[in-house]
Amino acid sequence: MAWTWRFEKADGTEVSPAVEPEEFTTQGDAESWLGEIWKELVQGGADQVLLFDDGTKIYGPMSLHAEEEQQP
Repeated sequence: MAWTWRFEKADGTEVSPAVEPEEFTTQGDAESWLGEIWKELVQGGADQVLLFDDGTKIYGPMSLHAEEEQQP
């Protein structure tokens, strides 16, 4: 199995990532990698990601932007 990410702008247009990912052997490895470098991806122009397993979409799009903190 090969777990891969697709990087997109908010409108769904595919963009090249600021940090080139590898093909991951587990979903956990793919998600850990994303958790470590998501800020760099946002700075490089990505707004959201989709996760694939051997070409099958597992989930997404998932925003890379932190949600605004709710004010009471």
